Amino acid sequence: MMTMCFPFTFATTGRTRTPAPDARLTELVEMLLYTIPGERVMRPDLGTPVTELLFEGMNDALDAALQVTIHGALTQHLAGIVDVREVEVISEGTTLEVSITYAPLGEQAPRKILFKRDRP
Repeated sequence: MMTMCFPFTFATTGRTRTPAPDARLTELVEMLLYTIPGERVMRPDLGTPVTELLFEGMNDALDAALQVTIHGALTQHLAGIVDVREVEVISEGTTLEVSITYAPLGEQAPRKILFKRDRP
């Protein structure tokens, strides 16, 4: 199955650019993280509240709740693609970091993705 890159771009040949398999996994996780629940009309349960919480005063309790929410969303929506091993949420000052350790299905070696956002 051919997929398009996110964000949508063109290759030097003028055709739609397609991502490498590793990049595609990162794109899928990123799209899931930054989609607000209820944003997709036909999939109201898709997404996490990461973007909404960027403007909240984060504390240890919200970090733990967000960690569980992200792990559940990844497990529910990307279960056929990745095996989520660990999700860690750290908020310091105006920065929110989400670290996800996963392995593509069929592979044993874990990989790690770090998403970091600063609050405006």
